[in-house]
Order: sequence, then structure tokens, then C-alpha cells
Amino acid sequence: MSALKTFELRSPDGLRIAVTDAGASWMSCVVPVNGDDREVLLGYETPEDYLRQPGYLGAVVGRYANRIAGASFELDGRRFALDANEGPNQLHGGTGGFHRKVWDVTHQDEHTLELALRSEDGDQGYPGRLDVRVTYRVEAPLTVSVSFEARTDAPTLVNISSHAYFNLDGPGRDILDQQLQIAGSRYLPVRVDLIPTGEQQPVAGTPFDFRQPRRIGDALEALRRLDVQPACHDHCWLIDDPLGEDDAATLRSGDRQLTLALHSDAPGLQFYAGEFLPETPDRQGRPHLKHGGLAIEPEALPDSPHHPEWPQPGAVLRPGEVYRHRLTYRFLPSSSSPSSSSPATLADKT
Repeated sequence: MSALKTFELRSPDGLRIAVTDAGASWMSCVVPVNGDDREVLLGYETPEDYLRQPGYLGAVVGRYANRIAGASFELDGRRFALDANEGPNQLHGGTGGFHRKVWDVTHQDEHTLELALRSEDGDQGYPGRLDVRVTYRVEAPLTVSVSFEARTDAPTLVNISSHAYFNLDGPGRDILDQQLQIAGSRYLPVRVDLIPTGEQQPVAGTPFDFRQPRRIGDALEALRRLDVQPACHDHCWLIDDPLGEDDAATLRSGDRQLTLALHSDAPGLQFYAGEFLPETPDRQGRPHLKHGGLAIEPEALPDSPHHPEWPQPGAVLRPGEVYRHRLTYRFLPSSSSPSSSSPATLADKT
């Protein structure tokens, strides 16, 4: 294998990101905040770490982000057995998913990086040869976009996302004082193994209600008081208007100096509060803190192949069709941040 590469992109207003061809992973995101540079993304020390990482930090995950029960699915009357890498289930595309591939760089300039990958027929059990492209772009004002595109030569499943972990207060702190808002009035309850039960439940009156900005530590404590399993936030929210202009989620730093607004066209958003991050090393090789970062992953709904009754779009891609998915991350320092009562105007709409 040739040497892995790292690429830096800069926006005109000082935002800097680093991306590696190892898993097409987003390694770093440095945001200017009131005269100081703030690293807001969790990461590993070297590009090589991204190919052997246990935590998917910054990785592009696919072919199917999140979980598929029983590591199998049926499509057009045929049953396909997938690589099972989380007990009997598959997580994030399998052991050799996109996060473990070295991607080809097809275009690079100061503001844009484009990477491509060919996933052959049978890769991790999926049918069809899939050609995938991901484009990272930075632009003013303080914006990162991550766009995915894929084409297949046979019917298959495609659900690609970015597994970036954010901590808007910077490394070495937890996220418990940060405020999260999710534009979703329903969520997917899960079994102990984090596979959806099939229900789509309202969030009102539950620890999963983030329709208004909510301190993450308070939501976690409310969940623990219920004495249910799993006692963690690793669930998918159903975005109320995924094709609209409102942001899917906003996150505000504990020091209230920085807000992240995330827009996506996906029907679901997985929020994981980083309970098991201590199993993953940081850039200095030390264990991350528990709740040292959070992942907010726009995606198709987990285990959707087993739930044709769900009204949300599925994840089947056929020859002649083009899969497209775009994520936009806008960073708003305090001078331009929405008020704490209504980040990105979502609170006024609930």
C-alpha cells in the first residue's frame, strides 16, 4: 500500500479542515472563534490510525450507515448475507466498509477535495458494483459541505454518511454542558442491541425531546432515571422536513461562544453521545473522555430494509439512478450565533 495522504482545505475567512484518503476521513476542523483557533473535531494521530480505528472517527461510512439486523436483507426476491461485525448484525457497512478503504483523490484545490472509491460486487455481501464519490468543500462564511454521489450496475442498498464527532468546546472536555436541538418530533426506539423495534414514537415528554435547545447532560440524566436499557443516546430521529430549508440539528458550545448548524436532505439523524469513546484513542494516543464528543449522522433510517411499512424513503439504488446526499455544516461564532433560545430558528417552529 502506498503512503497515505492528508489534505488541508481553507476557507477565505479562516476555517481549516484536514481530510485523509484513509476512509475519506475528516481528520480536523479548526474554526476561528473570537480571535482564537478552536479544534472542534475528534481525531486520531496519524492517517494510518484511521484504517484500524474502532470508533469511526471522521470516517465516511457505507455502503449502509448504521445497523442492519441479522446482517442480511432481501431485495427483488433474493436474500443477501452481509458481513456481521456487531454480533449477528452489521454496523456501518461491515468490517471492511468504506471506513477501511483507501480512496482515490480525483480533484483538489484550495477549497475542494474530491475522492472516489469503487466497491466491487459482493463487497461485504452487497450486490452490484458501486462507484462512489465524496466531495469536501469549504467556503465563507465558515461552512463545510460534504457531498456523496453513487452509481450501481445492479440493484443494491446505499446509505452513506459522515461519522464526524464534534466537541465545540475543544478537545479534553466533555459535551454535557453543550446544547443540542434536533428538528424531529419522532424517534426510533431500539432494542438492547440498538436495532430499531419498528415503532416510530413521539419525542414529547421523553429524554429524546430535543425540539428546543436542551443541555445534553440533562437529557442523559433524564434517560438514566427511567432505568431502561440501553441507557444511552444512540438513536435515530425522524427529521420533520428533510427537504425543507430548516437545519436538521444545531449544537451550541458549553461556553456559548460557538454554534454548529447542520443541514441535510436525509430523512433521519442518528445522535450518539459518545458513551464508549474511552475505547478510542485521541490524537495523543490517550483514551477519549466519556462523552468527549458527539456524532450527529444524517442518514436513511437504520434497518430500513426490514421495515417496508415505514413511510420514509428507503435505501435501494438501481442501475440508471444516481444516489445523492449532501451535508452542510455552518459554524457561527458568538457574534453571529442564533440566540440560545432558538438556534437556527427551529424553536420558533415547534
